[in-house]
Amino acid sequence: MPSGTQTGATPNSRSSSQTDEVSENPLSSPPNGVISSQGNAGDPASKPDQTGNDKTLPLSAGLYLVATPIGNLGDITFRAVDILKRAEIILCEDTRTSGKLLSRFGIKTKRIAYHEHNAEKMRPEIMDRLGKGQAIALISDAGTPLINDPGYKLVRDCQTTGFTVTTAPGACSPIVALILSGLPSDHFFYAGFLPPKSMARQKELTRFAPIPGSLIFLESPKRLAASLRDMADCLGASRPAAVARELTKLFEEIRPGTLGDLASHYDEAGAPKGEVVIVVGPAPAGSDEPSAEDIDTRLRELLQNHRTKEAADILARETGLKKRDLYNRALELGQQDQDK
Repeated sequence: MPSGTQTGATPNSRSSSQTDEVSENPLSSPPNGVISSQGNAGDPASKPDQTGNDKTLPLSAGLYLVATPIGNLGDITFRAVDILKRAEIILCEDTRTSGKLLSRFGIKTKRIAYHEHNAEKMRPEIMDRLGKGQAIALISDAGTPLINDPGYKLVRDCQTTGFTVTTAPGACSPIVALILSGLPSDHFFYAGFLPPKSMARQKELTRFAPIPGSLIFLESPKRLAASLRDMADCLGASRPAAVARELTKLFEEIRPGTLGDLASHYDEAGAPKGEVVIVVGPAPAGSDEPSAEDIDTRLRELLQNHRTKEAADILARETGLKKRDLYNRALELGQQDQDK
């Protein structure tokens, strides 16, 4: 899945000059001997091989969802490496991108591309392989597979058919960003990527506004400032948030602030490097019953960039108040401002 950004792992950590490549780390390699996987605990094939040959015992048949690092190679698990070595094939988003990671750990398992553009065509072949008793691993370019990546339909088909599905969990940029944001994590909603066009983006944001929890978004650096402006507009400029980038890499950065302040910062600073995760905190307690003064202030904010009907619709979604009442009040405010 798309990675987040930044780390500051150990003093020996190094990040590649390319922000989308994994970083070296002295803890990257598993120790001598096998730390074995997987499958059903009672299956002999899932027990450690004491011979030191990690290819002696095959994996039990099934689909293995394996998380990979989002930046720092030291975040791969010994179990993940073992599964990837023992699997008969590895399904990758991009075989070249995954090849760099697999080569680093001496994994020579055959790679097959599996992504959103070929998933429909590939699934029957994968199901056929599983039916013949093969062990198949599924990874994404970075992070936990199926999070913003294809794969859930394959899992569903395996469950329907009765094939074993298990996972070797690991790094996941939305969760990493959430726990580093300093924002409430007891309730949260992962929204993935927002639409690239402002109007469609604002429409989506108004749907998310009433959710009683932190909101997590992935975003392109070049659209970061525009998205933050739309968030400030639709969710409230004073709403707490954090922008996380370069997660687990050498130049990891977590920038907290209000949506309004963050939008202003990136308007001036320009697009940052690396992939970005935005975490937006819940609306302040009691915001479901705003005062008349708060309503007027928010309506005036919205009317600066929206038509009266749109402003009323956005605020209705934010507060749960009747759209017609807000529309009429917006008309009154507009008239008052004209009379001044």
